[in-house]
Amino acid sequence: MAEPFRRRRVLCASPTGLHRVAYFEWGDPKNERVVVCVHGLSRCARDFDMLAESLAGDFRVVSVDLPGRGESDWLKQPLEYVVPTYVNDLVTVIARLDAESVDWVGTSLGALTGMVIAAQPESPIRRYVANDFGPVITAVALERIGTYIGKAPTFASFADAQAYVRAVSAPFGPHSDGQWRTLTEHVVRPLAEGGFRMHYDPRIAEPYNAQRPFKDTDLWAVWDAVRVPTLLLRGAESDLLTHETALEMSRRGPKAELVEFPGVGHAPTLLAESQIAPIREFLSRG
Repeated sequence: MAEPFRRRRVLCASPTGLHRVAYFEWGDPKNERVVVCVHGLSRCARDFDMLAESLAGDFRVVSVDLPGRGESDWLKQPLEYVVPTYVNDLVTVIARLDAESVDWVGTSLGALTGMVIAAQPESPIRRYVANDFGPVITAVALERIGTYIGKAPTFASFADAQAYVRAVSAPFGPHSDGQWRTLTEHVVRPLAEGGFRMHYDPRIAEPYNAQRPFKDTDLWAVWDAVRVPTLLLRGAESDLLTHETALEMSRRGPKAELVEFPGVGHAPTLLAESQIAPIREFLSRG
């Protein structure tokens, strides 16, 4: 059966060499309405399959694997797993797409990269969706993520891998068994000797953990520089984006429209129609 997307790779540069970044493309490749989707810290491009399928009739949807994740190359120097590298790579992807402007859907780290790009003069981002990320990143959430990121566990079976993903991703909120399988199969890969491993470079944790001891991070100056229509999604129980910060984001900078999902923490997975619908409605206004 043919895949519903097209697989692509683009050559990018970092200070220590070249690497290829993978992306997946849905919809008409000639469609001028382009939506770029970028995942969270240890996730991958395939997290956006459901959203992409929902949007592909009206948009050209491109979901990117950040370096060190999914089908993208691992970096030679782990200390380059930082936001400037990701921003450079994502701007290269946009150039490859030959798009004058794009809409942006980012989850957590993907929302951070989108915010940085959207804040630049002459930014290519036209409409911006930030999924459970804001200009104040809590130390509590950073510490929680630091307990598992980069641990690179291996698993004797897929069932063991799924149990692990369910545990570390419990803040995602309730999901069906099928959805947990989907959330697992995209972030693990089989080992030649049997069993499974997480499908990301464990060294992405090196620059992350170099921030210890974690402190709340203040990026309000960047947020205030964003001047495009913005939709903010928040898990109502998120420990990374507080309700107070989300409300302030609706009052300043781009004055985001805020949608909160009950029973969900960090971060909404965008698998359910109830989480996809606000994005589709927001992007369709443009």
